[in-house]
Amino acid sequence: MTSSVLDLAPVVPVVVLEDAVDAVPLGRALVAGGLPAIEVTLRTAAALDAIAAIADGVEDAVVGAGTVVSARNVTDTVAAGARFLVSPGWTDALLDAMRASGVPFLPGVSTTSEVVALLERGVTEMKFFPAEAAGGTAYLKALSSPLPQARFCPTGGISAASAPSYLALPNVGCVGGSWMVPADAVAAKDWARVERLAREAAALRA
Repeated sequence: MTSSVLDLAPVVPVVVLEDAVDAVPLGRALVAGGLPAIEVTLRTAAALDAIAAIADGVEDAVVGAGTVVSARNVTDTVAAGARFLVSPGWTDALLDAMRASGVPFLPGVSTTSEVVALLERGVTEMKFFPAEAAGGTAYLKALSSPLPQARFCPTGGISAASAPSYLALPNVGCVGGSWMVPADAVAAKDWARVERLAREAAALRA
């Protein structure tokens, strides 16, 4: 795997799974569609089992953990097989834990001061969250001139329609989104639809 989460694919699917049974077929559909990096959020009781299932059962998937907010989250998800970590925000303690994990990580930021603080600590790759609510493409574009060394994965409110405008920015490596894993498709186990939506997302930066 590349050392950078930002370079795996133009879009990182943000996945919320209520049942770990769905993890492998969902993961296979996303990989088949061209999206190998899969962020499973820690918003459900099934999340750790889902991460383990994808890590063990989906060849070519690079499964990561999202909504990582504590050192315990870091330990548990890496033990389950997570190969990258994403947080909605960061503290010194959380940053230390993610750095010590040995896997790539994207700490979350939404202000210029947070970006500068991470750059001081040698971190140049970050999640920009919540992207749309925090200023969207205009905000990121404004950051690119004074802080060109910072690269982002914007997540939060991004759609298939708005993703290309983010991906066109020089400081955006990829975007995170859930539009290719709609809840109704997952509930119906419509993996063909997920694969089609993933393929369309993968082509956004062809």
